[in-house]
Amino acid sequence: MKLHEALRNVSKFRTVFDFGGREVAHWFPGHMAKGLKQMRASLKSVDCIIEIHDARIPFSGRNPVFQETLDVRPHLLVLNKMDLADLSNKQRILKTLEKNRVRNVLFTDCLKQRDDNIKKLVPTVVEMIESQPRFNRVENTNYCLMVIGVPNVGKSSLINSLRRTNLKKGRASRVGGEPGITKAVLTKIQVCERPIMHLLDTPGVLPPKIESVETGMKLALCGTILDHLVGEDIIADYLLYSLNRLEKFSYVEKYDLQEPSDDIQHVLKRIAVKLGMTQRVKAITGVGNITITVPNYTAAAYNFIRAFRKGELGQVMLD
Repeated sequence: MKLHEALRNVSKFRTVFDFGGREVAHWFPGHMAKGLKQMRASLKSVDCIIEIHDARIPFSGRNPVFQETLDVRPHLLVLNKMDLADLSNKQRILKTLEKNRVRNVLFTDCLKQRDDNIKKLVPTVVEMIESQPRFNRVENTNYCLMVIGVPNVGKSSLINSLRRTNLKKGRASRVGGEPGITKAVLTKIQVCERPIMHLLDTPGVLPPKIESVETGMKLALCGTILDHLVGEDIIADYLLYSLNRLEKFSYVEKYDLQEPSDDIQHVLKRIAVKLGMTQRVKAITGVGNITITVPNYTAAAYNFIRAFRKGELGQVMLD
């Protein structure tokens, strides 16, 4: 198909995603009150709050409950996974955050062996702490930071990256590709020698109530909510809708499609065929039951979602 014909078809794609009338409270239940209680109990020994979030959704899904805590300590927002985000309009992000009283922002890629922005974190934090009263910690010459954020945005990866950069040591905090790896507030982990600086790792805490289904879907797509709680099929469909809306069509070449598509079943079938993802099922016929081989749509949906999370479908900004 010629390019102009393909683009004409794209103009007919969905401009609004149909969530099927789902209610936020039932589909994306808020929880994790225990984690918040632990954080508040540890706050008296903390000099600065490091809030880490996914750079692909710099506004969506940040926990508003944290604001009660952030207001009483210096606050640095770290937008991680910058290698996966389309930052061509970075100034717009910074201006919007500044309107929301977030002035200290750092973009990072904590999985990168050498990230120059990680080197800026310690001096930035020291300057922030020393510019404000430390109250009951004024006599202490060492610093204690608390790392907070929603699940699976890279809190533990940030700690390990700081240790690797400043102490030349290996990881101290377990990391994983799905939410819920860190279960509780841990003991202090040293991340710098000069000055002496420790961080408290914390469990990912979602808002008590996610503001909208759209926000919930963005969180799910970025892996901050377990896939099976939402459904791989609906996440994959929202991903396809988002890629088309943003005119990111790299999935066409990756999965050998002839043109962009707005039909998730067509795309998943193509993925299943290309990657050999099939399953055997029983079919009832007029002469008895037979076993047939059909595409495994669930496996194809998972592959599609995972490709997005690994950056194989290009850099994307969902907000």
